[in-house]
Formats: sequence, structure tokens, C-alpha cells
Amino acid sequence: MKYQIKGDTDCPLVEISMYANERLKIERGCMAYMQGVSLEGKMNTNKKGLGGFVSALGRSLTSGESFFITEATATTNDAILGIAPSIPGKVMPLKVGGNKQYRLNTGVFLACDESVSYIIKRQDIGKAIFSNTGGFFIMETQGEGDMLVSCFGDIIPIEVQAGKPISIDNEHVVAWDASLQYHIKVASGILGFTSGEGLVNEFSGDGIVYIQTRNIRNLANAVSPFLPTSST
Repeated sequence: MKYQIKGDTDCPLVEISMYANERLKIERGCMAYMQGVSLEGKMNTNKKGLGGFVSALGRSLTSGESFFITEATATTNDAILGIAPSIPGKVMPLKVGGNKQYRLNTGVFLACDESVSYIIKRQDIGKAIFSNTGGFFIMETQGEGDMLVSCFGDIIPIEVQAGKPISIDNEHVVAWDASLQYHIKVASGILGFTSGEGLVNEFSGDGIVYIQTRNIRNLANAVSPFLPTSST
């Protein structure tokens, strides 16, 4: 995937140059402009037929992913596709391949090569109940190629070292190395009621966690008092 990130870091747009018959997977509804490209909505799975329908439905219900995903196909050798995430924030590439795979938080996927896909990983009951990363299941990358993820704000890598676990607020987590271990715990007090902090992911092992500098849930809570309410 040959691409260029344009605009500023707050509101970037990705322009992808494609050759004839090249295929990409992009987040549903993210296309800004295109030339020499055709789009087709498909079920979000590699399986076909009834098995594919059940797989796509299961992914949607258990992980928060879209039931459909858009496949972009270049019809000329000089095709151009512009895509933009739905919220303001940085776009970052992830190199997927071999032992270098990632687990992704809900809503961060933007685009990837046709050779990259997801698999569903089951979480234990504690993680499923308390995390904000897909309920009883979580998405893990598979294959080899490029993937683009987006965030709210900027993206910062945090290095995790063996013997030095780190706790990160669920709402700030974007993606992390699949080799890392993690579990959910309360930041402080009774679900953080006294400190204002809630549940966190505690990561351990050797690897990288990518976090976003802003929390969209906090933003929603901050502006909600100023939003008009319907009267009955």
C-alpha cells in the first residue's frame, strides 16, 4: 500500500496510490475522493456463503466491528483513493507480519492491504465484563502487510519492559503488541468513584502499547451539560 498522509495531525487525510487490480480494505464510510477506483461493500469476513454471514454477524455482535467492510479495487494503474477517519486525530501505520501482530481497540481500524485480516480472540470473563475492547472477544491482526489505524488526538508509543507492568486507561488504548499480557483492574477505590479514574488495562511483558492523547468519552461527558434536551 503506497500512501501519503496529508493535512495536519489534528485532521489528516490519507491519499493512497493504487495500481490496476490492487485491492484494499477500508473502514465503511471513510472514502473522501477517488479516481479510477471502484468500491464494493462486503461482509466483514474472509469466509463465503452462510459461514461467512455467521462469521461477519458474530464479529459485529461480539467485537463492535461493522458487519460490512468496504473493498476498494483500482481499475487503472494511476488510481487514487482519499480516505479520512470519522474523528479528528492522528493516523498511524502498523507493519503487520510474521510474529509482529497487534490487538486493536474498537473503532481504530482505517485501512489495510488485502493480505491483512483479523481473527477473533476470546477474552476471559473478567476482561470481557470490565474492558472496553470488544466484550468477550477481541480482534487480532493476521497476515502480512500494512494497516492504518486512527485515534482521537495524537498517538504515543509506550514501551513495556519485563518486570515493569504499566496501567493504562481503557479509553486511551489504541493498539498493542499481541505478545503482551494484560488484565483489567480498578485504578483506585471502588471503581475509581473517589479519584475520578475507572478501569485500566495493566500490560506486562516486552512490547509496545500505542495510546491516544485524548479520551472521547471524557469529551462527551464534558459537553453533555451544554447540549439541549428535549422537553416532554
